[in-house]
Amino acid sequence: METELTKSTFSCKLGILSRPDGSAILSKDNTTVIAGIYGPIEVKLQKLLIDKASVECHYRPKSGLPGIEDRMHESIIRNTCEASLVASLHPRTAVLVAIQELQNSGQLISCAVNAVCLACLHAGIDMKFMFGAVTCFSNGVEMSLNPPAQTHIKAVFVFVFDSTEKRVIASHTKGIFTKEQFEEAVELCRSGSDQVFDYYKKVLTN
Repeated sequence: METELTKSTFSCKLGILSRPDGSAILSKDNTTVIAGIYGPIEVKLQKLLIDKASVECHYRPKSGLPGIEDRMHESIIRNTCEASLVASLHPRTAVLVAIQELQNSGQLISCAVNAVCLACLHAGIDMKFMFGAVTCFSNGVEMSLNPPAQTHIKAVFVFVFDSTEKRVIASHTKGIFTKEQFEEAVELCRSGSDQVFDYYKKVLTN
């Protein structure tokens, strides 16, 4: 079981976009995503919530129009933001999350989630906790946080954790795996999330 998530494979720059309130471009290995946060902003009447801000998420793939899988990406990111943002401070408004995929080498969801968290931090939006995502790969025998050759991948696990208690707040799986492999993947990703949160602190400090 490979537990090391090499910090040097991360690359990030905050404030890459001028129009959003907060933005970040994040690369992990050969996966790169840009995220922008707008808000709180005025919300359309049909999406207005009287007790909290609503969260809208728009994901754009590298090329072409968004498809079913891209809508799934939006759902994971939106649910993560709804769980982490202090939306009750801004009722009758909306927080808009925009994500642009630039390159995908197999860690797209976790890279997008982490870019959104950094963009939220850059925007100064009130949050209950930071959130960090880690992708784990299985070749049927061993688990790894670093993607093996595509032909050897039997299952892919993505888990999003909060920074306070390391609870799983969102997950996505793909492939064939056993219950024991699922539980092993959770713990491996939870361990890897420590380095994600450490990287956040490094970026914000710099």
